[in-house]
Amino acid sequence: MRTIGKNRGLARLADADGHFCMVALDQRPPLFDAIAQARGITRDQVEYADVTAAKRLLVENLAPHCSSMLFDPNFAVPAAIDLLPARCGLIMTLEEHRVEETPGGRKSRAITNWSVEKIRSMGGDAVKVLAWYRPDADPAVNEHQKRFVREIGQDCARYDIPYVLELLVYPFLGSANHTADYVESPGKLPGLVVESVREFAKPEYGVDLLKLESPLAANSLPPRDGSPAALAAQKEFDAIGDVCRERSIPWVLLSGGAAPEKFERVLDFAYTAGAGGFLAGRTIWLNAVLKNFPDRAAVAASLRKDGLAVLERLNDLTTAKGTQWRACFPAFSDIKQEGDFARAY
Repeated sequence: MRTIGKNRGLARLADADGHFCMVALDQRPPLFDAIAQARGITRDQVEYADVTAAKRLLVENLAPHCSSMLFDPNFAVPAAIDLLPARCGLIMTLEEHRVEETPGGRKSRAITNWSVEKIRSMGGDAVKVLAWYRPDADPAVNEHQKRFVREIGQDCARYDIPYVLELLVYPFLGSANHTADYVESPGKLPGLVVESVREFAKPEYGVDLLKLESPLAANSLPPRDGSPAALAAQKEFDAIGDVCRERSIPWVLLSGGAAPEKFERVLDFAYTAGAGGFLAGRTIWLNAVLKNFPDRAAVAASLRKDGLAVLERLNDLTTAKGTQWRACFPAFSDIKQEGDFARAY
């Protein structure tokens, strides 16, 4: 049974129907790269002011059309917290985008000088953490990742705030397709995705909402047309749905920069398996930045036309097929007289 604080926080992330229609703009390296490409410079030449300008444009043009937004503290908050509508939920990211790469796998850490306590104190509705994870990584690396996730879960319980966990499989250091950023691998192994979900859905981690990648590469998904290939793909999504249903954890899909029509196909499979929404970023807004930055008026126009069209299609699909989330508050059967609740909470 979730606490009052966690229930109310999750309700802030969802729309009035209980669907999670959420936009991610906590991205750091992907946005740095987009600005660098648009300006014809290298990533390390991107200026802070350009990043905050881009994030302000994203919030200004997309926030009125989603149920909640995912911010980072170092760029998005100073750029645009004043623009976030009061009815739009605020998810705050906690993890540092720079990870420790070892031959045995990736180790995550929190952003310096940032914490669950600070997220709660600034009025955040939820804490989001990205944990890179592979069940086949070095055991010491996996223990580090499990401890990292578990300790944040304990802090979220302490401050009574929802915990949104994002899981991503990654290529090992030295492998042919290695990259420090998230790029969906065409040869993705669905078993790695499913087993990661199975691990972190355990109660010991305290996760309230899972943000997950597709178990199969978006570009390789067949239409959901009842063909043998489609039925085989559906089984992979169903395996995730079964784990989340057993643990009573709602789940949403990340877009991973997939083309909009490919991501819609991912959602079609996921919604059949019980997913409740999306937390998508680049699929919605990347082209507006890539093609138009630093012309802010052109970026805004592209977001209002093309970006918003993608977002509204995702919203419509979610309303039609996504699983609705509903808060489940305690029954208060032990509250018999004045003062009982305040004493017990």
